[in-house]
Amino acid sequence: MNFDKELDAKGLNCPLPILRCKKSLADMTTGQVLKIVATDPGAIKDFEAFAKQTGNELLSSAQAGAEFTFFMKKK
Repeated sequence: MNFDKELDAKGLNCPLPILRCKKSLADMTTGQVLKIVATDPGAIKDFEAFAKQTGNELLSSAQAGAEFTFFMKKK
């Protein structure tokens, strides 16, 4: 998937991946896509909830071993 910016949130635990995501999205324009890589097992539920609360679109989430990859489109 194409993306405009990447956020490395590996090794960070809740709520830091969400806070860093929020900060990164603030610097982006509408329609741009942020790729987030995290290792926190709670990140899946956290990013789903974050998308619902903020209106940003969670395009996809995937797990490869202990890493989770998310693509979020800025509203």
